[in-house]
This record gives sequence, C-alpha cells and structure tokens, in this order.
Amino acid sequence: MLSSVAEEVRLAIHSDISGSEVLYSLLSAPWLQSLLKIYECLQKFRRLPPSPYLSYASGLSHEILSNIRAVPAPSPEARQLYSLLKSPHLQALLSAHDMVAQTDYEPVLPPLPEDLPEDEEAMRIVCLVKNKQPLGATIKRDEETGEIFIARVIHGGLADRSGLLHPGDLLVEVNGNPVEGLDPEQVIQILVQSQGTILFKVIPNTPQSTKTQQPALLYVRAMADYCPLQDPAIPCPDAGMVFSRGDLLEIVDQTDIHWWQARKLPSASACAGLIPSTSLLKSKQRETWWSQPFQAHTCIKPLSIAGDEDDVKTNSGNGAIADEEDFESEDLREVYPEEAEEGAMGGIYISGFRRSFRLWRRMTHRKRRQSCYSCSPNTSALSSPYEEVVSYKRRPDDPHRLIILVGPSGVGVNELRKRLIKLNPHTFQGAVPHTTRPARDGEVTGKEYNFVTKELFDYMVCNHRFLEYGEYKGHLYGTSIDAVKDVIDSGRMCVIDTEPHSILSVRNKKFKPYVIFIKPPSSERLRQTRRDARVITSCVVNRPFKDVDFEEMEDAARFMEGKYGQYFDRVIVNEELQDACMKLFNTIQLAQEGPHWIPAAWLSTED
Repeated sequence: MLSSVAEEVRLAIHSDISGSEVLYSLLSAPWLQSLLKIYECLQKFRRLPPSPYLSYASGLSHEILSNIRAVPAPSPEARQLYSLLKSPHLQALLSAHDMVAQTDYEPVLPPLPEDLPEDEEAMRIVCLVKNKQPLGATIKRDEETGEIFIARVIHGGLADRSGLLHPGDLLVEVNGNPVEGLDPEQVIQILVQSQGTILFKVIPNTPQSTKTQQPALLYVRAMADYCPLQDPAIPCPDAGMVFSRGDLLEIVDQTDIHWWQARKLPSASACAGLIPSTSLLKSKQRETWWSQPFQAHTCIKPLSIAGDEDDVKTNSGNGAIADEEDFESEDLREVYPEEAEEGAMGGIYISGFRRSFRLWRRMTHRKRRQSCYSCSPNTSALSSPYEEVVSYKRRPDDPHRLIILVGPSGVGVNELRKRLIKLNPHTFQGAVPHTTRPARDGEVTGKEYNFVTKELFDYMVCNHRFLEYGEYKGHLYGTSIDAVKDVIDSGRMCVIDTEPHSILSVRNKKFKPYVIFIKPPSSERLRQTRRDARVITSCVVNRPFKDVDFEEMEDAARFMEGKYGQYFDRVIVNEELQDACMKLFNTIQLAQEGPHWIPAAWLSTED
C-alpha cells in the first residue's frame, strides 16, 4: 500500500501539484519504511502465540566460540564477540532460555473416555494456588438435591482474580475428594487443610443470556458498629467485614440484595468483605446490633440547680487547660468578670467571645427532661446504618463550612475556641448567644448577647431555631441557628462548641459542618498538665482536680466517641494547649480548602 501511494505521488510531481514533493519525500523516508515493517511483524505476532526462535541457543554460542578460536588472527569485533559470549552471565541466560524453550507448559489432561454419554455436562478443572490468603468464595447446599454450589465470589479475592470460579458453579470434587453427600462445613474443612495447589472439578453455571450491568461504586459512611461473628444471619461469618461508626466503606458489589461486598477506606487489602445491605436491615429490623442516638426536641422546663454538686472546670495559673463556665451569677462574675473575656481587640469587636454555657448543658444532661414528641423535628432513630457520601472540595466562592468543636467538660474545648478567635478575629468568629435576661449597662444587643423576650425565645424554641438552649436562675440562654448563619453570611468562619447531640440541628447542606472532637490525653498526661488547675463548683468552692474529675472526663469522652463518633470528621488530642491550638488551626484550614467526604445529600440540587 505504501509503495502504491509513493508511486501515485511520484507521478503527481510531474503535474506540479503543490505539496506533492514534500509528501513523496516523507513516504520514501527510510525510517518510515522501517516502522511499517516493524508494524507488520507485530501484527503477525498478535495473531500467533510467541515461540522461541531457537531452542539450542546455548549450543549455538559454544559453536560460535569454537569457530572464533579456530581463526588465526581474529578481528577486534570477533574478539569482542568472543568475550561477550564467554561471560558467565550470558552463558547462564542462554542456558535458562534453552530450558524454557524446550519445556512444554501446557497442562497434561487425561484422555476422554470413549463411552462418554452424549448428555454428559461439560466439566471444568480449576487449579488455584493458595498462598496464605483466603480463596474468596463461599459455598451453599441445595436442600432438595444436596448438591454444593459456589454461592458468591468475593470481589478482589483469589477466586475473583483468577476468573475461573463463578456463582452458581456446581462443585464436584476438591483435590480429588468427591463432595457429593458432604455438608458445606466438611467441604470448608477440606479447603482449610489444603495448602499450595487446590484442584476444583466444577460444572460451570449456564451463562445468562442477558448480563445485568454492575452498579457504579457506592461510598458510604458507617453510622453503626457491625461484627459478623455476632450476626447469626450472615451466610459466612469468616467472609464478613467488621466496621465501626464513622468508617468509610466502598461498596464494590451490590448483586446480592441482602449481602453487599465492601472494603474499608483507606484499604490495604484488595479483598472485600460481606456486610448486610440496607434492604436487609429494613426488612429484618435487626436493631439488636445497630441503633442510632435518639434525637428528640425537648420542651422548656424550669431547671433549678440549687444544691447541685456539678463542678465547673476553669483555667489554672500555669496555663493548664480546662473548660470555663460563664453564667449570670454575681458570685461567678466576681471571680471571672465577663469584661475580661470579651471586648475590643485591635479596633475589632470580638462578638460571641464568651465563656461557653457548659454548666446548664451538663445540668440538662444530668437531669434529662421529658421529650416532647409533639414538637420534635425527628422523633425516631435513623432508618439506615449507612450514609452515602461523596468527595467534596469547597470552591473559593462557596460559603465557609461551619466548624463545630465537641468534647467532654474540662478537656479545653472552649479555651481552644477562644484562642482560635484571638489568633485571627478577621477570620474566625463565634455565634452571638440569645438570652432573656435584661441587658446590663454598656451591653448592646448583637454584641454581648441577642437580648430577646421570653415570648420570642419560646417561639424560636417551638420552631426549632436553637442548636441548644437551657435555663439558669430564671433566664433562658441558647445558641440559635440564625446566629450561626449570620456569621457565615458575613464571610467569616463560624466556630462554635456544642454538645454532640446538637450536631444534627445543623448537619445539612447549608452549613456543611466539619466536626472536630477534642479528646483528653492519657490519664498520666491529664494529671501532669492539670496538677495546678482548680475546680470552681456551683457554690464557688475553689479546689484542685481530683481523680474522680479525670475519670469523669475520660468516661464522658468514651461515651461521646462511642455514640456520636460517626459524625466526627477529625479527632484532636489536647495534650498540650499550644500544640493543640496549632493542630486545630491547620485542621480548620484543611477543612475549608482540602477534599473531604461529605453526605451526598449535601450536594443534592433538591431542596
């Protein structure tokens, strides 16, 4: 073809056609001719299996060496060739080549019997090499016929990678042992005891005429804990996958409507594991092993704290971290004046820069009020233990993500929040709380507090406008969703600290919250960093930390992480204040700029 084109171009040159000479020189170029020859050779070898050019390369090299030695005065090229062929490495290579070329690697199969019935089903012999890894396949028994079938092939396992075993294949023999009449447990025992090469004799499953298309990969976050060894309904506990709240799962196979195949991310193993599907959980209502925290809206009821022994943790003189509690008690104001906690800084007013309301939070937690189902926005547990997630990276023109800090009382959540706002008040800001108490001299609504009437506060409560709220000495206090929105709409990053059960109030696509759990360090480190810290009780009794205080902090941290860990995007151990503050700052920057997994509903276009 190339020759005919070159001839046509040669004839066209005499007609003075523009560009013909250039094209002719190109088609006549030696390098193009050589490439085409190589291409033709490659095309020929694509159709034919590769085979050695010679099967006696080592013998040929010895023959060449003998011929060169017989030459009286060999040329420099001959001497160089002699030196190369005589080298041990090349001799070993040629010897290995001959050994491979002369070996027949095709399997030796026994001849078919002459009296084979015409209706005999086609049988396949499958050879798999087991090398300290599971085969990645499960079996089941047909209760009517007693036959053993391949139930499923685990994605990424040895059987799946070989492509030789398929669901529905009838198992006839394992390592020469017939499986007819055996229980699946007996077959599994044969496989467990087998090492190295395992031979299966199977009757392949009849291929389906129309193959269903495998759904795209699905990524979910586990909202519950699961242990297959504690699940009596799982077909094969050994093939099950353990996961915990907050784990990111990649669903790689949803062919079975009851049992999905999934991997935990980041995954170091290519083999997937079985997990129960959402439909199975809904149909069985298997709430014995998975459950969700009840999230009911509570009505306002007067809460008296007279005589309560709840402690309020505060800062020590040497900088040890503990949560500060600020309320409108005149006694507390004498010890920790509010004026020292907020005000102008560099000409910029720090709004929402106040001690957290952890005392009434803890009162409310200790004296859990009766839930009001009539006004509850969500009176039932979540219906699925999985939450679909997608990778998200905030665009420069998108609003900042809400930053939520949670942690047990005394771990230093509020202190970290305040230091972060002091670090850069142009960027970080807290939400201004609402209160029903009267404004004091010098206080302006919208700065220290949003001062509202009790009627308006009750109206906001009934319309679920508060993240959290409580009552102290006849006055109501709360952090509203509108106050959070105002900060975000101003272009700043809103940083709030709250109890973990309040996260769901703002867990939506509008705020896209990034939740950071502040965790206490080890018991030894806690005692070391807080040895000079003091405790202020509701009676303003100043005393050192006791062992019971550390135990309560650790117990609260374990409870929060165990019940709400699925909502935590990052965990920071507050071992040393300055280091924890820098980690917090870097984490927040990454939350606003880096990619993260968020619920798929947050990117939905539907309202």
